[in-house]
Amino acid sequence: MAARRQRTAAGRQTGRTEAVRRQSYMYGAAAPKLEPNASPRPERTERKPVRRTSARTSSRVRRNQEKALQMDLPYVILLTIASLCTLCLCVNYLHLQSSITGRMHNIEQIEAQLEQYRSENDALEGAINASVDLNEIYRIATEELGMVYANRNQVLLFDKTENGYVRQFEEIPSY
Repeated sequence: MAARRQRTAAGRQTGRTEAVRRQSYMYGAAAPKLEPNASPRPERTERKPVRRTSARTSSRVRRNQEKALQMDLPYVILLTIASLCTLCLCVNYLHLQSSITGRMHNIEQIEAQLEQYRSENDALEGAINASVDLNEIYRIATEELGMVYANRNQVLLFDKTENGYVRQFEEIPSY
């Protein structure tokens, strides 16, 4: 057996397989001279030897392979639960996306409506300002209501620095 391994190793080193060596070997002293082939063959790449295992090891490997291919009940239940959780997450994600899209569309509509109301308000304010005639107000105030402009001695000015506003019922300082 050891001699066979050595012969196989020697055959691998020269690039020949053992089968080719058996065909070219002749017993006896009168070996004919072999002529080279017309077209040289490319050398084959070296193959890894097939490892032979015992019957006990190969049956153990077969059992492990069969066991790996089988799906037992806890594995199927766990896989089903994981699939359902993933499905629920995907459905919730799509629901939230559609909700956000709907709200964005609603916000755009409300902003457009707000802009329309602002433009209408500005137009009405302009119409009101255009309809007010200040000369007519002055005429009514002076002629019909008897109002007159205040004189310089009737106007009192004072600075109040304590607060930023003036209370209605607070005493007015005299100068």
